[in-house]
Amino acid sequence: MSGAPFVIVMNDDGTYHLQVEPTPEAMTELAAKAVVFWGRKAIERRGAFHLALSGGSTPRALYRRLAGPPYVGQLDWQRVHLWWSDERAVPPDHPDSNYKLAYDALIAHVPIPPGNVHRAQTELGPTDAAERYEAEIRSAVAAAFDPSLPTFDLVLLGMGDDGHTASLFPHTPALAEQARLVVSQVVPQANVPARITFTPPLINAADVVCFLASGAGKAGTLRRVLLGEYQPEALPAQLIAPTRGKLFWMADAAAASQVAAGPGYPPEEFIYRRMG
Repeated sequence: MSGAPFVIVMNDDGTYHLQVEPTPEAMTELAAKAVVFWGRKAIERRGAFHLALSGGSTPRALYRRLAGPPYVGQLDWQRVHLWWSDERAVPPDHPDSNYKLAYDALIAHVPIPPGNVHRAQTELGPTDAAERYEAEIRSAVAAAFDPSLPTFDLVLLGMGDDGHTASLFPHTPALAEQARLVVSQVVPQANVPARITFTPPLINAADVVCFLASGAGKAGTLRRVLLGEYQPEALPAQLIAPTRGKLFWMADAAAASQVAAGPGYPPEEFIYRRMG
C-alpha cells in the first residue's frame, strides 16, 4: 500500500502528470486519495461533485476502496453525483453493464441518494439513450469555462490494449464528433458492439481527467500513447487533452515499464510534454 499523500502537481496547459506506483494496490490507494481530494475541492467550490466513472477491472478495485474505510467517510455522498463516460447497450442488471459494475462495487455500499446516480437509460435503445443522457448532462452539470460545454469535476478513464478510452475506439465515427456530448455507435470489434459514449469535447471540458492503467499488457500501448507519434485515429486516448483542466495518468510499475525507469513520488522526469 502506498504511504504517499496525494499531491497536486500544478502543470501548465501543455503538460500532463504521470504518477507511477509499484503495485496495482498502491495505485488504487493513490487513486482513492485523489478522488476524495478532488471531490472535497469540488464540493467546497461548487456545492456538488460531478464524477464520471469508467468501466473495467482497474476501476472496480478503486470503487471497492472508495466504499470502505477510511474513504467512505471522507466524502459528503449527499453532494456526489455519479455519471458514466461510456456504457454498453445492455440492461442495467446485465453482467457487461458498467452501471452494474459500479453499483455492485460502490453504489450499494455508500449513502448516495438514488437521484444522484445518473445512468444511461439503455432500455431506450442506444440512439435515444445517448440523446437523453446528453440532455440530462446539459441540465444537471454546470459549465465552468465554455457555456456550451458542461464541466465535470472529474472524469475517470481507463485505456484498452488498442488505445481506446471510454467507448472511443480506433477508427470509429465518434472520434471526429464536435457538436454532440454523447453519441451511440457500433464497434464491431468490441465484446458488446452497441455503445454509448462521451465525446472528446465533453471529456476535454472537464476540470480534471485521470487515466488509470494497470498491468504489463498495457505497457506497449501506454508508451505509444504518451511518447509515440500523435495518431489519435489509431490511438484514441491521445485525443484526451483537457482544454482548461488538468490531465493525470496513474499507472502501476508494470504498465509504466516502457515509459518510466521505476516507481516514485513524484519525480520530475515523470512530467511529460503533452502531444498535439
